[in-house]
Amino acid sequence: MFDVNTILKDFPILKKQVNGKPLVYFDNGATTQKPKTVIDCISKYYSEQNANIHRGVHTLSREATILFEEARKTVAHFINADENEIVFTSGTTDSINMVAGGFPFEKGSEIIITEMEHHSNILPWQLWCERNKGKLKIIPIHADGTLKIEELKDLISINTALIAVTHVSNTLGIINPVEEIVLIAKQHNIPVLIDGAQSVPHQKVDVKELDADFFVFSAHKLYAPTGVGVLWMKKKWMNSLQLTKAGGGTIKTVTFERTEYVEGPSKFEPGTPNIEGVLGLAEAIKYIDRVGMDNISKHEHTLLKYATECLNEFPEVEIYGNTTNKAAVISFNVKGAHPFDVGTLLDKYGVAVRTGHHCTQPLMSHFGIPGTVRVSFGMYNSIEEINIFIEALKKSIKMLS
Repeated sequence: MFDVNTILKDFPILKKQVNGKPLVYFDNGATTQKPKTVIDCISKYYSEQNANIHRGVHTLSREATILFEEARKTVAHFINADENEIVFTSGTTDSINMVAGGFPFEKGSEIIITEMEHHSNILPWQLWCERNKGKLKIIPIHADGTLKIEELKDLISINTALIAVTHVSNTLGIINPVEEIVLIAKQHNIPVLIDGAQSVPHQKVDVKELDADFFVFSAHKLYAPTGVGVLWMKKKWMNSLQLTKAGGGTIKTVTFERTEYVEGPSKFEPGTPNIEGVLGLAEAIKYIDRVGMDNISKHEHTLLKYATECLNEFPEVEIYGNTTNKAAVISFNVKGAHPFDVGTLLDKYGVAVRTGHHCTQPLMSHFGIPGTVRVSFGMYNSIEEINIFIEALKKSIKMLS
């Protein structure tokens, strides 16, 4: 049975006080806090298991290698993938850059993204286009923040090489119709990359069901350590995706004349990886599995619905992306107040929110605003915390008026 108070006890940092107030952490979209099991896993690795992987014959190295590869299986199972399709990276940004740098594009190719993309799913494609006379095309959004999916077909041409879209908007929380996008892309034989950084913490993801070509996400938004990410790709891309990074651990043989690379995920994992981070990711997934992703999704939806209703009662508050098909994210502004000022005042009451453009400046330009206040919920948040936030917001609005 899901019990938020029991879950809360598993996260040591959430006992912290900020400015003499109990911490209310509503910045999960930026990074989530870590359960003690993940912290203990990392401590155990350094205390009992620390060794480099894949290269040693001694006991510690063999044990660390087994743990690392078992973690790959855990991640694969989490998104219903084959373990040989899982590449460990440093994060979502790194994963997207690896695809952008290694995809077999032809010069002059067109890449389609959406107006709500995070900069990490804009800049790598923009750079490629600048260097290769390519063109970036944008799926626009409606006034409510949802995609104008009906315009996708008109954007596709014979030069379209890839469609790269966010699964869930990090700013608006809107869940995009990625299944429909993949279906349209398949009709034109166009591969699809899905940025799942904001979807995997909130809902079940099945990459076989989605049937995209690439799916990427970060560990630190999934109650796991920073500096670790996942690049899932269909097996056919393992051979055709060119290497953007090379080094130890990726090779079979090296001579000055020629290098022969290994096959599979290791080909894309040069050097010593963030071993403890990967183990921490696997431990976080095990924790999530124990709680149950369905339970987490239902709980967060309750929080989202309640917080939205509370915010809608403020005549001074404007919510962006105020639709129903959302993950647990709300972006809003207080009319006449800068989001930074609102965030600073909320912090005085121990409430941690995100303010700014959230690495989505084109989206901010669409709405004609410099930024927003963003609240984003996790499994350990509660209705009681939302009430604290609402009271703090009332006081903050009064101070700013």
